[in-house]
Amino acid sequence: MLYLTRKVGDSVVIDDNIEVTVVEVRGKTVKLGFTFPEDVQVLRRELYDRIQEENRSAAASADLVRQLGQVANAVADNMKNSPDADKDDGKD
Repeated sequence: MLYLTRKVGDSVVIDDNIEVTVVEVRGKTVKLGFTFPEDVQVLRRELYDRIQEENRSAAASADLVRQLGQVANAVADNMKNSPDADKDDGKD
């Protein structure tokens, strides 16, 4: 991790197209300003972490749905191949 000391109004440039400027310092709070291209996504860490967790949960849910579908297909195939599948149950 890189550590820098900056004053209000000072900036840091990242990859020639992202600029981070110290806008205000008040107590233990620092206000930063960001200038970046439209195709770059900048998120607060807590929001990024929440999105990642939701993505993991969604992937796990999709995997569970896929597994349930496979089980349902296996049960249906098993029922089709059952020796009793072709018998008439006499309930006409």
